[in-house]
Order: sequence, then structure tokens, then C-alpha cells
Amino acid sequence: MEWHLDVIASGKGPLLLSFCAFVLTFLITRTITRLIRAGKGPFRNMSAGGVHLHHSTPGLIMLIIGAFTALGAPPHTPWPYVAATLIGSGASLVLDEFAMIFRLQNVYWTQEGQLSVNMVTLAAACIGLALVGFSPARVPELSDAETTARWVVACALVVHFGVVVVTGLKGKYATLIIGLFLSPVAWVGALRLARPTSPWARWFYDGHRQGRAEAREDRFDSRWGGLRSRWDDFIGGAPTGAAPLDAPGSAPDAEPVPPVSDASAG
Repeated sequence: MEWHLDVIASGKGPLLLSFCAFVLTFLITRTITRLIRAGKGPFRNMSAGGVHLHHSTPGLIMLIIGAFTALGAPPHTPWPYVAATLIGSGASLVLDEFAMIFRLQNVYWTQEGQLSVNMVTLAAACIGLALVGFSPARVPELSDAETTARWVVACALVVHFGVVVVTGLKGKYATLIIGLFLSPVAWVGALRLARPTSPWARWFYDGHRQGRAEAREDRFDSRWGGLRSRWDDFIGGAPTGAAPLDAPGSAPDAEPVPPVSDASAG
């Protein structure tokens, strides 16, 4: 890849910087939280007035600042690169606690918290593929006489993304990543049974189909669950148990604490 032609001239410099900031921030964040969890190193949990400061909070602030900076940044200045760095790092911090935001519970070090690792992996894969110029939404150049073919391609893309969304709703995130760029894989994931804990299963499955989904998940996990768990544990840290139902606001890096009253939490 010629650097000036493929990155600078094509305007992908900010995207490349954002991708690097995204991945680097995730690696640093997980390293620090695992050191805090193990009680090693100089890092400690941050709190203000007894309220734990989750790292998704500065991440959200960075995302907002980066987004508005990108909208107002003049071209051919350093500001788009500043905005890209803020967006990449901010998005990484937010997605690292995606499972906590999604469930409104302290699931950071539980099995449910592995959803954050899946979301970070999905985001990194999409940004990386966009960076190298691989886009499933790229419609080939067609002449004016081939308007019908253009509409066919557009409709096929709409259907494809619909199938990808169904795959994600069925809880098959690894299949979603591959199926985003290989349509047959997405179709297989969308047509097969959903994972029993997925939104699709909660919305549409009765007792019989839920039982079939649980039986299929048990067979799948007995074959591939060990490999998948080792990979998730290597990236995000080994879970310690189920999510505590009585501590929705506790710190992800510490032991669960009793819930506080509404008056003291305000």
C-alpha cells in the first residue's frame, strides 16, 4: 500500500488514526482494569463524592467533543485528526462498558459482561475493513442504460443488511461480523435458531422453541464453548460469576457494594 496514495490522498488519515486510538485505548483500558482487579500496580478506582467514575463517562464526553470538532473542523488542518483521536478513544471507552449500559447492572466481570468484548471486536472489524476500502455497500459503476441493474443491486443490499440485523438480534455476533461481508454466512445465521438469551428469543420464542434453542446452544457450547471462552477471557478477563442483581451502580473493577439510596445517589 502506497502511504500517500492510499491514506493521505484518499482522505483516510483521520480514519486510520481513529482506528489506532480505538484499539490502543481498549488494550490500555483492559490492562488497567485487570491490574486493579488483581490489586497490582499503582492504579485504583476513581470516585468523586462516593460515586464511582466509570470510564464510559469520560468516553462519552470525548465522543461528544470529537463529534462536534469533526463537524466544525476546516479541511486540511490538524483538527480532523484531533477529532478522530477523540472519537476513537471515546468510542472504545464507551463500548468497553457496553454490557453494563445495556443491562444497567454491574456485569463487567461476569459472563454477561463479555458482550462488551464482542461489541468492541465488531466495531474494530468494521472500522478496519472500511479503512482498507472493503465496503459491502459499494455499488459498482453502471451506465445509464443499466438502471434496472442498479435498482436490483440496491434492493439486494437492503435485504442483505436486513439479514445481518436479524443475525445480530439472534445473538450471533461472530456470525454477524463474517456475514456482514459474506452474505451466505449471514443467511445461515438468520435462518437458524437464535441463542436463548438473545432479544429475538425473548420476543418471538414460545416455550417449545426456547427449549430447542437452549438444547442447540448446549450442543454448540460443548463443542466450541471452551475455545470461545478462552479467547474471551484472554481479551477481556475471566468472569467471576453471575451479575449482582442488587448492585446496579457498583464499580466494575471492585467487589459489589450495597445499593445506595436515591437521596445519597443524587
